[in-house]
Amino acid sequence: MHYNYRLDPPKALIETLLHHVDTCRQLYNHVLYKLNEVDEIPARYEVQGQLPDLKTWWDDLGNVHSKVLQMVVKRVYDNLSTLKAQKENGRTVGMLKWKPPRDYRSLTYNQSGFKLKNTSGRPVLWLSKIGEVPIHLHRDIPENATIKQVTVKQEPTGEWFATFGIDVDEDTPEKPETPEKVVGVDVGILRYAHDTDGYAIESPDFTNERERLERAQRDLSRKEHGSNNWEKQRKVVAERHADLKRKRRDFLHKLSNYYATEYDLVAVEDLDAKGLVELPGNSRNRAGAAWGTFLRMLEYKCECKGTHFIAVNPRGTTKECASCGTETDKPLWVREHSCPSCGFEADRDANAAWNILSRSLKDVGVGHSESTSSETPRVSDVRTRAKLSSTPVETTLPVDTPVSAKRIVETGSHTLKERTASAVSE
Repeated sequence: MHYNYRLDPPKALIETLLHHVDTCRQLYNHVLYKLNEVDEIPARYEVQGQLPDLKTWWDDLGNVHSKVLQMVVKRVYDNLSTLKAQKENGRTVGMLKWKPPRDYRSLTYNQSGFKLKNTSGRPVLWLSKIGEVPIHLHRDIPENATIKQVTVKQEPTGEWFATFGIDVDEDTPEKPETPEKVVGVDVGILRYAHDTDGYAIESPDFTNERERLERAQRDLSRKEHGSNNWEKQRKVVAERHADLKRKRRDFLHKLSNYYATEYDLVAVEDLDAKGLVELPGNSRNRAGAAWGTFLRMLEYKCECKGTHFIAVNPRGTTKECASCGTETDKPLWVREHSCPSCGFEADRDANAAWNILSRSLKDVGVGHSESTSSETPRVSDVRTRAKLSSTPVETTLPVDTPVSAKRIVETGSHTLKERTASAVSE
C-alpha cells in the first residue's frame, strides 16, 4: 500500500536533493556500463557489495545514504528483469540506455535512513544526509502501519513528493465462499463502463483540459529551446499534463472503489490494454481511457476489501448472446445486440457485461443450481444469483440509466464522506 504526500523543501534543501538524485543517476549509468562489459551478469548482491570500494575514489557516493545506493543497483536489475520478461512474451526489446537528468528524478530509502517527525508543531520528513523536509500530511498514516520504504521524487512541474510504502498490520478480509452481490463490468469509450446492474457510467469529459494542454504545447513550440521563456512554458505544459492526470485518476479511484466496496465479486475482461493502444485507429481515445490503470486499481482494491476479482477471456464477449450463447458478428458501429436465435435484445455493452459475469461465475464455481459444471451460466441463471445493488450516486435510479462521470467524482469515497460527517458532528 502506498501513501503519497507533497513536500515543501526550502531552496537550500532542493539543491541538496537535486545533487543526491544526480549522484544516483550517475551511479545507475556506471552500474549499467559495468554490466554491459561482462559476458555473464553477476548477482545483484555482488554488485551491491562493491559499493564500499567505489566510495574510496568516488567522493560523492559518501554523501548519499548506503540504502539509497543499494536501491539504485536494484533499480538497474529490476529494469533488466522487465526487459527479459517482455522478450519472453515475444516483444522486440533493445538494451537499457543511460539515463539523462530529465529521465531520472527520484531516490529511494529502504528500511532505514528516514523518519517522520514533528518539529515545532509542523510535520517534517527527516532523510539521512539530507535533513528535515517539511511535508503536507493531508491524511494520517494508519497507527498499525509500518513504513517500509520512502521514495522522494521531483515531478516535471518542479514539485516534490514523498511516496511511503507501508505494511498494515491487519488481516485482509476473507473473500466470501458464496458471493451474493456480484457484478460484471464491460469497459469502453462511448460509455466508460457498463455493468450487469444496468448502469452505464459515462466517460469523463476532458475536452477543456486537452485544449488547454494543446495551446500550451503550441506556445512551447514557438519558444527558443533552452531559453528562460522556454523553461517557463515547459513548466506550464507539465502543469497541464499533471492536471489532466490528476482528474483522470480521481475518477478511476472513485469508480474502482465503488465496485470493490459494494460487491462480493467483480468480473472484468482480461484486457491487453497496451496492445489495444498500439492498434491503428482511435488510439488516442483508448490511451485516454486508461483501462489498464482502472483494472489495476480495481484489482488491488478488491484484494484489500475481500472482494473476488475475476478477469475472464475477452474473446467473443460482444458476439456471444448472453441469453442463449449464439454468436453473431456485428461491426463496431452497431451498438445494440439482437439475437437471431432467441430474440434477446440488449445494449451491446450490457450484453458483453452479462457474458463477462457468466464466465466469471463458472470460473469460481458459482452459478444457478440448475447449471451443470460444463455449462456457462446464462443471463437468466446469473440474474437469479445476482442482487441489484445501488448506483455509485443514488439508490432511486432505474435500471439501464446512464450515470455521468461528474456525479461519480462529486460523490467521492465512503471514507471521505465518513470523515466529513465526523468532523461536522464534532
